[in-house]
Formats: sequence, structure tokens, C-alpha cells
Amino acid sequence: MNSKVATTGNAGPKVRSDCEITLEVRQKGGIVLDLNSRVKTLYGESIKSLCSKILETFRIKNALVTIDDSGALPFVIMARLEAAIRKITGSELEYLPEMISENLYSTTSDRTRFSRLYLPGNNPGLMINAGLHSAYGIILDLEDSVAPEKKDEARILVRNALRQIDFRGAERMVRINQGETGLKDLQCVIPHNVNVVLVPKCESADQVRKADEWISDIRKRMKLRNNIYLMPIVESATGVENCFGIASASGNVVAIVIGLEDFTADMGVPRTAEGTESLYARSRMVVAAKAAGVQAIDSVFSDVGDMEGLENNVLKSRALGFEGMGCIHPRQIRTINQGYAPDNSEIDKSRKIVLAFEAASEKGLGVVALGTKMIDAPVVARARKTITLAEKLGLISANWREESVK
Repeated sequence: MNSKVATTGNAGPKVRSDCEITLEVRQKGGIVLDLNSRVKTLYGESIKSLCSKILETFRIKNALVTIDDSGALPFVIMARLEAAIRKITGSELEYLPEMISENLYSTTSDRTRFSRLYLPGNNPGLMINAGLHSAYGIILDLEDSVAPEKKDEARILVRNALRQIDFRGAERMVRINQGETGLKDLQCVIPHNVNVVLVPKCESADQVRKADEWISDIRKRMKLRNNIYLMPIVESATGVENCFGIASASGNVVAIVIGLEDFTADMGVPRTAEGTESLYARSRMVVAAKAAGVQAIDSVFSDVGDMEGLENNVLKSRALGFEGMGCIHPRQIRTINQGYAPDNSEIDKSRKIVLAFEAASEKGLGVVALGTKMIDAPVVARARKTITLAEKLGLISANWREESVK
């Protein structure tokens, strides 16, 4: 057998918390490990020991392993070396890091989803501290942010990240690829406690049902018990026209998302800060989501330096009926979370409406008034929803009725 070579990972002056591994499987010579690392003095022996164990697991006895390390954690080194081995041998064996106990949580279909932080699936430096940013969801992206030639190794890295990174209670999301590549993504990551799968470029209910069937088959085969929900992303004119069918395609769909970069490209128009070019599409999506009983999630705001523009965009988005949006930088999270949460005036008004309705009901009155305004059932229902959300977010206590009387 001739020697074979594969290189995985990333290296360079701007790379952090990653490594580039070149593996050359040879006919003889044993295992030779050549490590270049800033932390070689402290962790060199442990890195070499880890690599030796991985090579032994895959039954590789003769190889030169060259590692250019930029502070990679063990789960990253594991992923990079496993990916290189798979490229050469085609092996389907896995070398899994421990699943930390902090990540053994599930989610619910009605969970609040104000913010979702997109992270490139092949960049561990951006993943490691993502849980500290207080996003409601963290998306490890295997689709647009990963180059085609890097998708196989990114898939393994995301799998290891799901087992090792503390997401601090954020929903653990993965955006998969389309078609058969998406099936490979699911087979790799679903066994590792994914909460939500984002299905990109959805144009029909059949695409959602296919992803749902794939996940169901994997769950049955692996005997998984955790709920795994779906979040289709609509990114074309055809998708917008079919958004109700997409939103109602499966009981596991919890939200439907609009992706405006691809949508405006499909329409042949530039995306603007005002958003008039997408107003119809966004409005139609919200109506479809509400009719299907799922959440409507808005697109990302792509200018990370324009915080005033982001704030205005969130307010417009919420006014349309959206219940959250994506973000591409941690600095956007706080503005998004605050923008979708009810403010003090909304909460105070909702409390007064609910109290007035309850007082009228106790007296057997069929008409409810607050000041000079009559209150009907839909207004009361909306006020109760605001109160429930405020309680969930900790903006008011569960004893708000008693506190209102004082």
C-alpha cells in the first residue's frame, strides 16, 4: 500500500482554539508525532498521548502526524484527527469525547426563541464560549458557512462540540445541508442531544416531512428519548407561497424562519434597511405560522455595526408578529432579547386589563371597561399572553395580582 496523506483543520496567525493536522499513513516506521504548539511545554505530552490513543482505536500502526496547534481543546484535536483518518481509510468508527452532564437537557415546543446565534460549524474558536452570550438558541451551522470541501470534517467537529461545550441552557440547534448531505449531517449529530434541527431552503412540505422521517428513523435505531424539533427556513418565492404547508407539515415543527438574503436574491431585488421589498413575504409568513400554531422567526440583521438599525428592525419585526430573529454576532443578542420582550408599559397595561376582566367576571358583568375603553375577549387573551411571557422571563413575579393590590 502506498502512503496516503490528508489534512484537516485550520492554521494561521488569526486562528484560535483550533489545529491543523496532516496525517500520512505509511507502510512502516511506527507512529511519529510532530507537534508545533505554543502550549507544547504544558500540554505536549497529553496531546501526543491523545493522538496515539485515537490512532490505536482506528488500528493505524504506521503514520506521521504533523500538528500545528493554536490552542485546540482535546475535543477539537479528536475531531480533526478522526476526520483525517476517515479521509484516508473510509472508516466509520467514531472516537467520541465524553458527554458532559451540563448538556443533558431537553427543550419544549413552546419555548421562548427571541434570539438564535449562528456559528460556523468549522470554527471551534467561535463555539467555545457561545453559551456565555445569553442567546436563547445556539446554531452550529453545517450549511452556508462551511465550504463544500470542509463539510465532512465540520460534521465531526459539531458532533464533538455537542458533547463537550457547555451551552448553558440555550437550545442546541444544528442547521443541516440539503439532500443526501443533510442525511449525513443528521446521522452524525442526532445521537448527541440536538434540540432543534434547522432545515434550509424549504420550498415544500415534502422537504420537512423527509427530514422528519430521517430523524425519526435515527431516533428509533439509536433508541433516543429526547424530543427533536424542526425549524424550516424559507428562502425563496416558492417557499413563501408554500409557507403554510411547510409550517404544518409535521407536529415537530416549532417555528418557521424566513431567510431574507436568499429570498431577495431569488426576487432579484436588493435587501434594504427599510425592508419594503420583503414586507409581503414576511407578513405572509407570520400569518401562515399563526394559522399553523407555530412561531414565526425573522431573518438575521446583517450589519453588525449598526446597532440603531438593529433596534429599529427588531421593533418593526415584532410589530409584524415575529417572535424572534437570528443573529450573526454576540453583540446583537442583548438588543434582540430586549426588543422582543414586553416593556414595563405593556406589562402594566396587561395587568390592568386582566384585573379589570377578572373583577367584572366576579360581578357577573358581561361588559368589561378600563377607563373609557371597552375590553373584548381578544384583548384580554393578548394581555394574558403578555403576562405569561413576563412571568416566564422573570419580569414580574407569579404573585403579581397580590402585588398590584398593595
